[in-house]
Amino acid sequence: MKTLKVIAFTHKHIELEKLGCLVLCSDAIDSVLTSVRHKFGIPEIFYLGTCNRVEFVFTSDHTLDKDFALSFVKAFHKENVLDDKILNSLIEDSNIYEGEEALNHLMRVSSSLESLVVGEKEILAQVRKAYETCRERGFTGDFLRLIMSRVVKTAKEIYTYTNISKNPISVVSIAYRKLRSLNINPNSRILIIGAGETNQNISKYLKKHKYHNFSVFNRTLSKAQALAEVLGGSAYDLEALKTYKEGFDIIITCTGSVDPIVTNELYTSLLAGEAGKKVVVDLAVPNDVSPEVMENNHLDYIEVKTLQDIADQNLKERYQELINGEAIIEQNIKEFWPILKQRRVEIAMREVPEKIKEIRSRALNDVFVNEINSLDDNSREVLEKVMAYMEKKYISVPMVIAKDILVKHS
Repeated sequence: MKTLKVIAFTHKHIELEKLGCLVLCSDAIDSVLTSVRHKFGIPEIFYLGTCNRVEFVFTSDHTLDKDFALSFVKAFHKENVLDDKILNSLIEDSNIYEGEEALNHLMRVSSSLESLVVGEKEILAQVRKAYETCRERGFTGDFLRLIMSRVVKTAKEIYTYTNISKNPISVVSIAYRKLRSLNINPNSRILIIGAGETNQNISKYLKKHKYHNFSVFNRTLSKAQALAEVLGGSAYDLEALKTYKEGFDIIITCTGSVDPIVTNELYTSLLAGEAGKKVVVDLAVPNDVSPEVMENNHLDYIEVKTLQDIADQNLKERYQELINGEAIIEQNIKEFWPILKQRRVEIAMREVPEKIKEIRSRALNDVFVNEINSLDDNSREVLEKVMAYMEKKYISVPMVIAKDILVKHS
């Protein structure tokens, strides 16, 4: 268990703009994780990136401290060197966890106890997707499989047996409520920039409340088309924003870009000569909208940072549920130790059956070959049955005894 490590960069200690410097684009995950694994001899790893946290979960025998975290971040950002001042600040404000603390942290994150808005269920889906993506690409193995199985089980129990997710208010739902508070007409022209999970979720709220005039832009056109089909809107690739002249009332944007998508020049172009007040919902980290857009235009601007006060109040109201959730986590960690130990015994004893078969074969075909050859057919058949019976017992008995010892002494 000591090998489980987590390096976490979160909204609690790091400004969202700085946090955005650590975000990996999906195309870079394979090469970055491969490079980091090779450099540090890491057997298993997965990367989690959301709108308010970037975390690396991995197994390693390295001592995990700030110096290691610094080397780690430098390794995966070697082609995009961060300013030393920013980098040192990020490392200083990071959190590192090992062993039981790392498991506890993963359970808290997946159960939303560490979320910007406690009780939002989106984080569990995001953690599972992050893990599955890396598992499918061969970055994880049996150990993280066991860890994630217990993490998911714990999160589901917290959502089921506490009130932490009753009437949940996620970042998306807070943004939607702010949007609705502006009394936006259902016929408003809505530009959706980015077709990822966040924009899919806020689009569902809009569609449910009879908004219908959607234009979806995404780097991959097929994903824009898939979302546009659900919304009954039109689909474009991201480049089409530069020539789009149909005007808009609302822009909702959330992409994985590390640079602003909506510059002041692009925003002016999208206005198509219109002068009325517009609404921009920017749920990306780092922001998709350039600061110059707010400085030079008349608009209502909604971004992740503005949701923090609501999140803080939400946290106070659900404090009792945090305590209940933590009790469930503590119980699951306690239950997990014998399961992990049993699995380690199973792995360690995988070679037992083959070794016993080798001993049997050597006994029959080498050590006692002359004696066996002198037996009649009936005696030889009886001997074979006895040997086969003993082989099965010798394979199962050590594993059963070892597991029993582990359970009794856990």
